[in-house]
Amino acid sequence: MTIDATDRRIGAAGLVETIRAEHEYQRETLCLIAARSIVHPRVAAATQSVFANITTEGYPGDRYHSGSAGADVVERMAVDSACAVFGAAYANVQSHAASTANLTVLTALLAPGDVVLSMDLASGGHLTHVSRPSVTGRFFRGVYYGVRADGRIDLAEVDELAARHRPKMIICGGSGYTRGIDFAGFRRIADRHGCVLVADISHTAGLVAAGLYPSPVPHVHVTTLCTHKQLYGPKGGLILSGPDALVPPPGRTEPLAKILDRAVFPYFQGSPDFGAIAGKACVLDWVRTAEFHRLMRRVRELADLLARRLERGFDLVSGGTDSHMVLVDLRSRGITGRDAERALEAAGILANRNRVPGDTTPARVAAGLRVGTNIAAYRGMTTADFDRCCTGIVDVLENPAAVPGVRAEIAEVMSRYPLEGAL
Repeated sequence: MTIDATDRRIGAAGLVETIRAEHEYQRETLCLIAARSIVHPRVAAATQSVFANITTEGYPGDRYHSGSAGADVVERMAVDSACAVFGAAYANVQSHAASTANLTVLTALLAPGDVVLSMDLASGGHLTHVSRPSVTGRFFRGVYYGVRADGRIDLAEVDELAARHRPKMIICGGSGYTRGIDFAGFRRIADRHGCVLVADISHTAGLVAAGLYPSPVPHVHVTTLCTHKQLYGPKGGLILSGPDALVPPPGRTEPLAKILDRAVFPYFQGSPDFGAIAGKACVLDWVRTAEFHRLMRRVRELADLLARRLERGFDLVSGGTDSHMVLVDLRSRGITGRDAERALEAAGILANRNRVPGDTTPARVAAGLRVGTNIAAYRGMTTADFDRCCTGIVDVLENPAAVPGVRAEIAEVMSRYPLEGAL
């Protein structure tokens, strides 16, 4: 098959038009998808800089290709900033995503068939925490803890499951748990049963950096996170460790930092994306500023407002939130998460269906709805305007006939909040 130059020109023009259309769509909609944020313009520029041209394996000062001096500087900057932001003694900034970071940690510290204790998916866990549908569930044996009737983690249950199943690793943190986590309590359990403790803070990394959510770094052996959900950075992952980085983890003889570095390269991946590492260095520098900390306070303020407005007519898992997320249990209203998601999308409001504790529906249907405030806060929405949007959510979920009116109102509100990054 051959493609002539005319075809390529048409293709390029079509791509540009599609990008423009997507920008307009994002500008006029209210995105409350908890796993999304907006890439800071300076970060986007760094990501698409000449560092995107670099391919080289290894670590600063020990590369497999010549001409890597600039890459060494950028990677060291990203590592130093990551350690400063999170109070870590060790950071690896090469992972392509948090999922990649999780796979790296699992394969570095476990043998196939080892038992891992992690949060059940319906209670807020993540696929890469040795969930059955994930590749991690194929190579490791998952045992799962849930939440109490009040939607909170029960450390007594975690302790009992650890005593019964003797896991080699415990994972805490997830993608649908809205409350703070007692990382020190998890560490006491891990130490009591001689296992490695890993925390995934992909959804709360910005709040952790701003001191508005508990930090796992002083307590757990390994912390993983992504840089695009709440740090407003490029697609990518980080692996961090506190004082445990300098000593061998349970059952090993080498220092944890050495094991993790070798697991990232050469064991799990080859050349990292140096454009993304430049973006990570840029965003981690911004995360240390007062501006970012103000943004995180706004994220929390809007999340609390969202929870207060939704709890008037709907059941909230755990009764509220300590993070940017609110998880709505729709079972008492007789609608599914899929139906709620589609109705809101038709009204210009983006959210995502999500399973809730005790959910028996298929994952693609789900009995809950997950909403988050990262993007609303970044776009600078006032409390009054965000409250209007919350009213629109309630109106659509209670009466589908309200969709056209709510869509017009959402478009009018969002027109006052420019979206950076237009062509």
